[in-house]
Amino acid sequence: MKGPLFYSKILLFGEYGIIKDSKGLSIPYNFYNGALKSSEDLSDEALKSNRSLREFAAYLEGLQKDESPEVSFDIDKLKADITAGMYFDSSIPQGYGVGSSGALVAAIYDKYAYNKITVLENLTREKLLTLKEIFGKMESFFHGKSSGLDPLNSYLSIPILINSKDDIEPTGIPSQNTDGKGAVFLLDSGMVGETAPMVQIFMENMKNEGFRKVIKEQFVKHTDACVDDFLKGDFKSLFKNIKQLSHVAFDHFKPMIPAQFHKLWKQGIDTNDYYLKLCGSGGGGYILGFTEDFEKAKNALKDYELEVIYNF
Repeated sequence: MKGPLFYSKILLFGEYGIIKDSKGLSIPYNFYNGALKSSEDLSDEALKSNRSLREFAAYLEGLQKDESPEVSFDIDKLKADITAGMYFDSSIPQGYGVGSSGALVAAIYDKYAYNKITVLENLTREKLLTLKEIFGKMESFFHGKSSGLDPLNSYLSIPILINSKDDIEPTGIPSQNTDGKGAVFLLDSGMVGETAPMVQIFMENMKNEGFRKVIKEQFVKHTDACVDDFLKGDFKSLFKNIKQLSHVAFDHFKPMIPAQFHKLWKQGIDTNDYYLKLCGSGGGGYILGFTEDFEKAKNALKDYELEVIYNF
């Protein structure tokens, strides 16, 4: 048995901001994917996944009892498949901010949900919000609290524009220019990040009025501008706003940036060769980079592994 593939995602803009109703833009990243598979002879890795699925099934069963009927699954079939050796075979790195648990949630919903909303139907705003809510409840098993966006992106496999918490829509992004010098890239920090503790730090900081002011007047403002610029393909304006965003993160999100990258982060802002921003919740995993000249950025970051995800 092998189920359909579900892809990783990248939240280009909106990390932390969307908690406070900024805009956001999430795109599928087809380089990594995962699928439900089954085997009688499980490797250690597959066995670990199988055990985790068993716990997840118990969680979904509880969720079904507590929630309205909008979220119901064929729990008996799910449990039987797990007993028969089902696991999630995934190339998506965990704790890297590219949606490893989101792809798993999407795969389980796709295979076991009753009355599921399918990708082929007319996806009204209401349906998208319903899906996002269901996915948020499902994914909370992994993160303590989830917006449901990662699974939504993985499930639909299309770019999603977040206008606010209650307003999301599928969107198109400007087509890539493969001959362009500019690039959006991933920088591998070489360490795993954990979402829950990072979100905890952010929530703690939000109790501080000064921090709240920065989020509202700077972070959200530049995030919204970046989303608009990117969708319009206005890269000149985008880089002005990215620089500001990188600056705000450097000044106010230090705990989310691994210590050994502080100098590199600042170097980008000072030289304008590249700008770094958080990919997901930070604390490790990937760091997102934006540059108008990839060769220049590659040279400045020659000690690190870079992965281009978008050219312009």
